[in-house]
Amino acid sequence: MISSHLRIAALCAGVAMASIAGVVSALAQTYPAQPIRILIGFGPGSAADILARLVGKQMEGGLGQPIVVENRPGNSSMIAAETVARAPADGHTLFMATIANTLNPAETKSNFNLGRDLAPIVLLGTVPNVLVAHPSVPANNLQELIALAKSKPDTLTFGSSGYATASYMAAELFNAKAGTQIVSVPYQGGSNQAVSDLLSGRITLMFNVAATLAPHVEAGKLKAFAVAQSKRALIIPDVPTLAEAGMNGYDAGIWIGLLAPATTPPAIIEKLSAAANEALKSEAVRTALKQQGTDPVGGTPTEFADFIRADIEKWTAVLAVAGPKK
Repeated sequence: MISSHLRIAALCAGVAMASIAGVVSALAQTYPAQPIRILIGFGPGSAADILARLVGKQMEGGLGQPIVVENRPGNSSMIAAETVARAPADGHTLFMATIANTLNPAETKSNFNLGRDLAPIVLLGTVPNVLVAHPSVPANNLQELIALAKSKPDTLTFGSSGYATASYMAAELFNAKAGTQIVSVPYQGGSNQAVSDLLSGRITLMFNVAATLAPHVEAGKLKAFAVAQSKRALIIPDVPTLAEAGMNGYDAGIWIGLLAPATTPPAIIEKLSAAANEALKSEAVRTALKQQGTDPVGGTPTEFADFIRADIEKWTAVLAVAGPKK
């Protein structure tokens, strides 16, 4: 009698699961049923905004619906992230995340977790950081720079866009990896003043986006030591990575990726991922991204989820070593 009841229960469970799978499959086949919104936590003209509009426009053809980009700046883009996390999980409201969404929770000890509270779709691209110095710095390669910093602790200075920003964290990760004590000088108004002071020699070093610094390097006003990501930057292909220059395990590039509400059906996530990856293959998109200083990446949702997890762990550890905001 008991075994009969168990068989009936198992049969009912199997029917229920098949029914759910059928609903999910049907939902994916009819998706998208309306325009798709991509929320961005930064203003128009930002790297994330440009990438969203380029890739989104290319994805429209494959998905058969318009893609509308909405700018929702505020709280290091966490307002936009949390808005999408609360949206219906039907694939029609997406979020364009950046490194800010792993740095901010690490700094504030927020309970928000990008890879848990949103569903990763695809890592779209990276905006490479490059390590540069004023020409007066008496070092011509990375090893000479590290030796100089160790021989004169607390004398070289890193300019940054402020505490726990991408440029600040890149510098602190460098200190941790190299065993140096280069002083961080945060500029609360952003990186423009820091770049200006670097060009005048008021500060000596900086990590900043390659697209901003490349013209100054080409003009001989700054010297570039290495790119702060695992691959060379398309916009400055002659500059080695930090690994190639002798510092293994260093990656502090600015990344941009697409996510959906956490419980979005996997079939919809896969459909969006396939459309985004296909968009990144477009020669028009790749050319436009190169001009903007963004390197296309692509990949699977699982790969992006693993990337986010590792990024959170990395920056949490760096902040623990760097100490609280001074």
